[in-house]
Amino acid sequence: AVDMMLGAKAAVITGGPGVGKTTLLDAILRIVSAKGVKILLGAPTGRAAKRMTEQTGIEAKTLHRLLEIDPMHGGFKRNADNPLDCGLLVIDETSMVDVSLLFAVLKAVPSKAALLLVGDVDQLPSVGPGQTLADIIDSAAIPVARLTEVFRQAAESRIVVNAHRINRSEMPEWPKRGEDSDFWFVDARDPEDGAAKVVELVRSRIPQRYGLDPIRDIQVLCPMQRGALGARSLNADLQKALNPNPSVRIEKFGAIFAPGDKVMQNENDYDRDVFNGDLGTVLRIDETEGLLIAGFDGREVEYPFGELDTLLPAYAMTIHKSQGSEYPAVVITLATQHYTMLARNLVYTAVTRGKRLVVIVGQRRAMAIAVKAGAGRRRWTKLQEWMKPRRGPD
Repeated sequence: AVDMMLGAKAAVITGGPGVGKTTLLDAILRIVSAKGVKILLGAPTGRAAKRMTEQTGIEAKTLHRLLEIDPMHGGFKRNADNPLDCGLLVIDETSMVDVSLLFAVLKAVPSKAALLLVGDVDQLPSVGPGQTLADIIDSAAIPVARLTEVFRQAAESRIVVNAHRINRSEMPEWPKRGEDSDFWFVDARDPEDGAAKVVELVRSRIPQRYGLDPIRDIQVLCPMQRGALGARSLNADLQKALNPNPSVRIEKFGAIFAPGDKVMQNENDYDRDVFNGDLGTVLRIDETEGLLIAGFDGREVEYPFGELDTLLPAYAMTIHKSQGSEYPAVVITLATQHYTMLARNLVYTAVTRGKRLVVIVGQRRAMAIAVKAGAGRRRWTKLQEWMKPRRGPD
């Protein structure tokens, strides 16, 4: 696989958890950097870029930052006339990149440079239009290293084993009573019972058993915003349970904020240097100045009360919002009330967010529906067709 990648001008590395994507990428980067080639690393979100930096030891940036977005005039400063300065561009989490952003990236790749796309094609496609990674792979126009063998160490994790089972349309293997496991299912009679169990798991059961911090280390993931097991309602429940008596609180744009709350930025803000999906904590609220001060990775960011529509409570979030991130523990809600959203790639994406622990709360029937449902709604795109190598006349 390393030889194939090094010999190609453009190539793809894809595969699920535990198959060695990071190891293969690391080997390629070491070989290429030893030859003095300038490498640029990019990812679609701030959190994915941060994770890429941690895994490779090379600074990764968001694609918008790499392309030098121009908020004043729209578009990007890096393009065909002003290309990126690199010999190799590597993009991680490519399944999240929509067709317009990938078009902008490709225009900015210098003609002498190579392009390496890395991602898990079985995850959810981008929020924006297209299914770029799937189309590029299916076109067979460029070499693809599809990694499938789960390494021994990863195979000991039920999270990894069950992620691959879900991807094959098989039901997960549940642990037997008394067995130690990193993958659990908690049955809920109805959505209200499920919501109460989510709060109990996050507030006490998981922290006591695994020594994890309920706010910093545990993330609740939901198929949708609505309903008792949706992100909006669970955020309110968890806020009451985990931050019950704040010294001050404010309500803006339908959300309540208080010091100690977990929050998420929901759009790219280049002036404040915070990006869509970044997680932070409310540090303090200055009612005299009309400011909320949040901490993001040790940095303080100020929000005037009138601009708090860019910040959301983040004890619970949708699975779509979690793409490109990993958390020590995830609690996933899965109920038949989410019927319209239940799809195999949705559950697969949620399960692969958990590093040490995955707990699913809901109904096993909902899991069965999702696993058998395939990959959700079909997207109609032309990229694969356009990329297929053209045959000359017979």
